[in-house]
Amino acid sequence: MAAGAFGISWLVRAAWGIPSAMGASISAIAPTAHGSASYRNRQFHNTEPSSQITGSPVELMYQLVTQRNNGRPPGEIPLVTPELPAQAADLAVTWYGHATCLMEVDGYRVLADPVWSERVSPSPLIGPARLHPVPSPLAALPPLDAVLISHDHYDHLDRDTVIGLVDSQDCVFIVPIGIGAHLRHWDVPEQRIVELDWAASVSLSELERDHGDGTDLVITCAEARHFSGRGLVRNTTLWASWSIAGPTRRVYFGGDTGYTKAFAEAGARLGPFDLTLLPIGAYDRHWPDVHMNPEEAVRSHADLCVGDPEYGLLVPIHWATFNLAFHGWSEPVRRLADAAREAGTRIAVPKPGQRIDAIAQPPRETWWEDVCQ
Repeated sequence: MAAGAFGISWLVRAAWGIPSAMGASISAIAPTAHGSASYRNRQFHNTEPSSQITGSPVELMYQLVTQRNNGRPPGEIPLVTPELPAQAADLAVTWYGHATCLMEVDGYRVLADPVWSERVSPSPLIGPARLHPVPSPLAALPPLDAVLISHDHYDHLDRDTVIGLVDSQDCVFIVPIGIGAHLRHWDVPEQRIVELDWAASVSLSELERDHGDGTDLVITCAEARHFSGRGLVRNTTLWASWSIAGPTRRVYFGGDTGYTKAFAEAGARLGPFDLTLLPIGAYDRHWPDVHMNPEEAVRSHADLCVGDPEYGLLVPIHWATFNLAFHGWSEPVRRLADAAREAGTRIAVPKPGQRIDAIAQPPRETWWEDVCQ
C-alpha cells in the first residue's frame, strides 16, 4: 500500500507543471509564423537539406543502452563565482554552463539562452539533469539590456528561468519567430517581446532601451541549421543564431546549430566578429546536419571572421553541463583545442561561472584535464 502511494505521489510530482512548461499550442504559434520565407506547410525549414536523425534506429537504440553514460565527467567540475564589473565592458563573456552566456558588448549586457533549472525537461523529475550546479543564483545577475533565445528546446528555453527574469529584470526578450507565443503563455508582457525572422535586426535605441550616451546595440537574427519543438510536433517555431553589434565590437552567439554556409554569409554581411560563442558538444554521426562537432566550430569561426581563422576569439559553448549525446565528457574540448591549434585560432575555455575578457590575453588553462584525472 505504502509503495503504491509513493509511486502515485512520484508520478504526480513528475508530471506536475508539464503542460505549462511545454509552452504555447500550435494554434497560438501559427499566426506569427506566416510570412516567413522559411515557413511552409505549417513548419519552418532549414535552407540546406537537413535530417534530424540518420542511420539505423537499431544502432541508435544500441548506443542509447550501451553509451548513454559516456558524457558524465569522471570528477567534479570546478565552478567560479562570477565576478562582474559595475559597468559592462567593451567585450567580455561570462559562461554559466551549456549555452547560457552573459555577454558584455560596448557597455551593454545581453544574456543568451538562460537556463537555471536543474533539468532540461518539462518534468521536474525526469530528463537530463545538471552535471554541475549553476555558478550563481538568477537573482545575482546585474541589470540586463536584453535576453536572447536561440530556439525552443528545453536546454535553451526554460520556463522557470524566463519567469524569474520577468520578475527580477525589466529587459526585453528578443526571440525567433514563434517563440513569442511561448513567452506570452508564461505571462511575459507583450511590450517586452520582440520576434525576428532570419536577417531581421532591431536596435535597442528603437526599443527606447539605449543608454542615452550616444552608443547603441544592434541585434540581428542570423540563420542557423537546426530544428525546434517542445513536444512530438517539430519545427513550429524558428531557430536562430544571433549577431550582437555595438559601435566598436561584434559578437556572434551560435546557440545550437549544425555547420552551414550561413556562417560565411553572416561573416561577410555582419562581421568580422571579435568574439564567437559556438557550440562544440552533443554531436553524433546520427545527427551531423543539426549539431556541429569541434572541428566544424573552428571552421565556423573562420567563416564568421571573413576567412581569417586567427581573427577574434572563439569561446566554446554547449558542452560540459548536460549529458545529451554519446561522446565522452571532455572529448569536445580536447578536439577543439587540437583543431584550434592547427588553424591558429585563439580560444578561451572558461570554467562555469568564469568571466573572459576578450580583449585581454585569454587564460590558457586546461582545467578539464584535472576533472578527468
